Amino acid sequence: MAAFFVRRGYVLIYQDCRGRYQSEGAFVKYLSDGTDGYDTCAWIVQQAWSNGRIGTMGLSYAAHTQGALASANAPGVKAMYLDAGGFSNAYQGGIRQGGAFELKQATWAYSEALESLKVRQDPAKLAAMKAVDIKDWFRHMPWHRGASPLSMSPEYEEYFFDQWEHGAFDGYWKQQGIYGAGFYDQYSDAAMVHMSSWYDPYPRTATENYMALSRRKQGPVRLILGPWTHGDRQLTYAGDVDFGPRAIFDGNVETDFLAMRLRWFDRWLKEIKNGVDTEPTVRLFIMGGGSGRKNPEGRMDHGGRWRAEKDWPIPDTRWTPYYFHRNGLLSHDKPDVSSNWREYDYDPRNPVPTIGGSITSGKPVMVGGAFDQREGPQFFGSKAPYLPLAERHDVLVFQTPPLLEDVEVTGPITVHLWISSNCLDTDFTAKLIDVYPPNPDYPNGYAMNLTDGILRVRYRDSWEKPALMTPGKIYLISIDAFPTSNLFQRGHRIRIDISSSNFPHFDLNPNTGEPEGRALAAKVATNRIYLNDTYPSHVVLAIIPPRKLNSQAFRSQH
Repeated sequence: MAAFFVRRGYVLIYQDCRGRYQSEGAFVKYLSDGTDGYDTCAWIVQQAWSNGRIGTMGLSYAAHTQGALASANAPGVKAMYLDAGGFSNAYQGGIRQGGAFELKQATWAYSEALESLKVRQDPAKLAAMKAVDIKDWFRHMPWHRGASPLSMSPEYEEYFFDQWEHGAFDGYWKQQGIYGAGFYDQYSDAAMVHMSSWYDPYPRTATENYMALSRRKQGPVRLILGPWTHGDRQLTYAGDVDFGPRAIFDGNVETDFLAMRLRWFDRWLKEIKNGVDTEPTVRLFIMGGGSGRKNPEGRMDHGGRWRAEKDWPIPDTRWTPYYFHRNGLLSHDKPDVSSNWREYDYDPRNPVPTIGGSITSGKPVMVGGAFDQREGPQFFGSKAPYLPLAERHDVLVFQTPPLLEDVEVTGPITVHLWISSNCLDTDFTAKLIDVYPPNPDYPNGYAMNLTDGILRVRYRDSWEKPALMTPGKIYLISIDAFPTSNLFQRGHRIRIDISSSNFPHFDLNPNTGEPEGRALAAKVATNRIYLNDTYPSHVVLAIIPPRKLNSQAFRSQH
């Protein structure tokens, strides 16, 4: 990368975070990056070789550091390319979601602690940490400070438990580096690209940043959302599902992606009029349209195409409610009965296993992407005979009849439920699924996960002021799933699964109301969803009217 940009007239600078690689100091994840980035930019613009115009780029953590220094309005920043990161609000995507804690923070912390200076400089500690069985730790939760897979790296364990134990949206979550939304007014007014993907932890971050900054700043703001898992833009597939050759960029993938960034920087740093400012504001990959059969690599052919749009959310979106019925039907019609419900027992000692989704840095415990929603030996917590999740007693399935015509859903997904429980606190989860009809390769059909969300019920009314439930009392809750884009083909079904766990993606609610990250006990919760004319539980889908897909939306400009 350095050679690519230096040969084209740029000075390329890398900065290591505190306590990482060649940088001294103590590593505190995310929270020191804004001030450190600011200081580096201030130094750059003072150098004799600098023209005072800075472009930033990077993937994942290197996108978070960009968002952090932009939140500090670092001097000289004129162009940015934030790829799969740059928190809008880490409390709602990346660290926590719906009040629950994302346990990828544990797997990331463990793998990255092995690269910390303090561990690398202590051969005995490094050997001991490498010998840790992280999967075994996940089998024996709960953890506590001093008794976790991170105990041998105290600075990593400290920030990990700080994130876990800060359940309420307090001042901790409103700090620079993890709360871009709180700094939008002072955010750098630069030419920005916000890029993410449907099976990445950051499509909500990318869309929220785009919506807020495109309406506040003069510099052009662009949004790109692909079908990939985190940073895997060179792949045509995510998990066990393939989206076809259109999913990646033309030609040599890495060179093409470098060329995209080069054109952005040439236009806004060198003021070369190369036409990049006339390209579409929003570029989306609409998943779906494939055969549903196995391709030569053994993956399910789901297909998809790129399309250009003028804004996000798509301006002609039809926000459409689909109601849940006791018989498992999902339909436009409201329930017409006076009293109806469905319930199940959620046991935190037997949680619903995570099968794909918006996960990164979860290996070897969890993996992201699209999969048939069936347990299997590759998914942590699965048990033989590896049945579909739909057959679990603690998963409620609601689905449409086979569709009579294609239906496109592109946008954020919200589920509104009227619920009660016999416990003081519990979780509710929701998952959007594209159900394929049977075919010779998949005689039982294929239930492909698209997006999911979770709500810890103590946060039903306020993120800042959690409140426990009164057992048996009925409450209205809302579950926000990450945005997605999918074409449900004629003959398919739209399905929503409701449950109370998605482990190990999210930490388990013990149902006791104990402080988060400090629970000692666990209790089985009997959770009820109300489905009647008084309490019409439903999902709101972002339906897009039919239009011609433009497969050249991404590729025509380079």
